[in-house]
Amino acid sequence: MTAVPRALQRSTVMGFGGAVATSQPLAVLAGLRILLEGGNAVDAAIAAAATLSVVEPMNTGLGGDVFALVYWAKERRIYALNASGRAPAAATVEEYARRGYREMPLRGILSVSVPGAAAGWCDLQARFGRFGLDRTLAPAIDYAERGYPVSERIAYNWWENEALLQANPGAARTYLFHGQAPRAGQRVTLPEMGRTLRLLAERGAEGFYRGPVAEAIVATSQKYGGLLTLEDLAEHTSTWEEPISTEYRGYTVWECPPNGQGVAALETLNILSGYDLAAMDPNAADTIHLKIEAVKLALNDAWRYVADPAFAPVPVKGLLSPAYAAERRALIRMDRAIAIPEAGLPPAGYDTVYLCTADSEGNAVSFINSQFLAFGSGIAPEGVGFTLQNRANLFNLDPSHPNCIAPRKRPYHTIIPAMVTRGGQLAISFGVMGGAMQPQGHMIVLTNLFDHGMGPQEALYTPRFYYQKGNEVWIEPYWPEAVYEDLRRRGHALTFQEGPVFGGAQLIWVDPESGAYVAASEPRKDGCAFAF
Repeated sequence: MTAVPRALQRSTVMGFGGAVATSQPLAVLAGLRILLEGGNAVDAAIAAAATLSVVEPMNTGLGGDVFALVYWAKERRIYALNASGRAPAAATVEEYARRGYREMPLRGILSVSVPGAAAGWCDLQARFGRFGLDRTLAPAIDYAERGYPVSERIAYNWWENEALLQANPGAARTYLFHGQAPRAGQRVTLPEMGRTLRLLAERGAEGFYRGPVAEAIVATSQKYGGLLTLEDLAEHTSTWEEPISTEYRGYTVWECPPNGQGVAALETLNILSGYDLAAMDPNAADTIHLKIEAVKLALNDAWRYVADPAFAPVPVKGLLSPAYAAERRALIRMDRAIAIPEAGLPPAGYDTVYLCTADSEGNAVSFINSQFLAFGSGIAPEGVGFTLQNRANLFNLDPSHPNCIAPRKRPYHTIIPAMVTRGGQLAISFGVMGGAMQPQGHMIVLTNLFDHGMGPQEALYTPRFYYQKGNEVWIEPYWPEAVYEDLRRRGHALTFQEGPVFGGAQLIWVDPESGAYVAASEPRKDGCAFAF
């Protein structure tokens, strides 16, 4: 099989007035509607995110977390929002050991951390939004109450998780219809989610973290032996952080700092900056090998060091130093893969949503919202219309590790929005959702653009790999067979995969001469891009 011919790829969309790109067309329309009504990029991002929680509910929602980057044009500055939740105050290594756990559970009530999304939406709206939540949440409320047709990939993802939903009465009542996942094209209403969104629109974060929604969450936690309390919810806060960055090919690439894994994307770029990738064929085994090896080194560094910096210092400056990049680069051999005896990365998944927006004033948002795996913990509190995330799974129970679980600590986080500037001006707002694929996807997209001369849409179409652990690599079957044979000879253990497990990228590029927005959307998802 070969890569999709350029003539068969979809075109980018362009406009001066604004742009929205995400993984479901109805959410794109919601963001566009807000822009056309006079809202800004932040208003549009919240409208799209809230709509995604209704139309793509397995991958996002109020039970999850948010990270966002905001480019504020009049200041030519990027702001980073960390709206990830924390472990309950009762979450200790000793408590999990008492219950017989030697590693963190993947699903269930003990995989639950405090949901941060509601606070994140409210904090973004309050600081940068032009409208109130009553307007930005209106499209999502409308879809939840009046219904929408389920799109094709989302219907398949829903069906994949039917057994998970059937196992929990709250989840089954919320998301199954006559005991089954909806088919593509079926009209779905989510009235309980509509009520929760209305409460959030009326009362802000108070309507989520105190009162009936919080009480429902805690009652469900207690019912199943969980650790969440009303105090855990009431004391939750988002934090505004200084973004981290590195220089690559004359551009500045920005990521959120730890507890997210964005540092791995930047370290990968630093390692690759020592190679003349522009002189290399992007489809050659040598090029793919170099990228796999750089990503392998950076991701294993992240898995070793990234944690909540409020509890454990993360050596970001050292990991991103030129000297350290040179040290890691020296480990790469062109004739064989590096053997790294690590336990591996977080469970592979594509259970996240990413979106980006831009407005006529030059503001832009790079935004990611996730429950971690599809439908998170698999547990839905009664009457609220969403499942709780399973982000606490990304802690570990090793007391010597910086990412060991502790009370009110944030876990290692996979979701990472990204931006690129040049000379202080926004160049790109983009992201690639999907577990540990995300920093790999960031590197693949940026090297496609800056080293291999691809346009925005082509940069999202090209074949991808997904490093797993050791020398295990998932790879798309779109390169010539000789490429795979060459990679195997070097020691890469390849497994063919296809589809959205390789991420869901969305991108808005700013034309450097005209200032036009050039928007592109991932072909591996149901989404689209629109500009006007």
